[in-house]
Amino acid sequence: MIALRHLTVSYGSRPILSGLDATLAERGVTAVMGPNGCGKTTLLRCIGGLRQPSDGTVELDGRPVQDYPARDLARRVAFVRQQSQTDLEFSAFEIVLMGRNPWQRRLENESQADRDIVEQCMRQTGTWHLRQARPAQMSGGELQRVMIARALAQQTPVLLLDEPVSNLDIAHQRDIMRLLRDATDKTVLIVIHDLNLALQFCSHLLLLHQGGILYHGPIADGLTPERISLVYGVDAHLTEGRILFDY
Repeated sequence: MIALRHLTVSYGSRPILSGLDATLAERGVTAVMGPNGCGKTTLLRCIGGLRQPSDGTVELDGRPVQDYPARDLARRVAFVRQQSQTDLEFSAFEIVLMGRNPWQRRLENESQADRDIVEQCMRQTGTWHLRQARPAQMSGGELQRVMIARALAQQTPVLLLDEPVSNLDIAHQRDIMRLLRDATDKTVLIVIHDLNLALQFCSHLLLLHQGGILYHGPIADGLTPERISLVYGVDAHLTEGRILFDY
């Protein structure tokens, strides 16, 4: 279970997130949404222990994230960044295999079970055919799917993804979102801008606005025309379960 306790983050004197309090849905996919610059990535970094809050805490199973040793936290939380490194000198298989590091003893080589998990995750993300490719030989979308496979190979109960489908074509967007939705044993938080994709595949919504939480709850109840207009400044209406924009 993930709990935000008066979470506040500032960059210098400029507040980004201010006094966030919420207990996030245990299991299922929560869409973290809001306009550019509202603190979505910052929130995920705080939950993943990659950024220290200015005030307040993030608790994971009742314990502050900062209190976890790095190895223990890596067994609980996996993070997929918005921008993937393209200068890595490893094959796609080796990159995904890195996701098994938290489960290996120091100086221990990977087991056949580790390699089997890597193959399974690469097949799930449609990247098995890329297993010998280096990042420079892959497109941005292919590399992003490799990074998702690495996070899945980490086999953590919490999965944080920062715009994981922004570089993917429509078919791969659908496949990855379906894969995340069907991971019923995980708590998934995903930063996503496509409102209809979120509405179709996410169960919950955390909507950020002006440094706070405007809405937190079931996504079908949260993406209303009124909130869309307030947060994004565009007019929209719902028709047969889809959001249509008024241009």
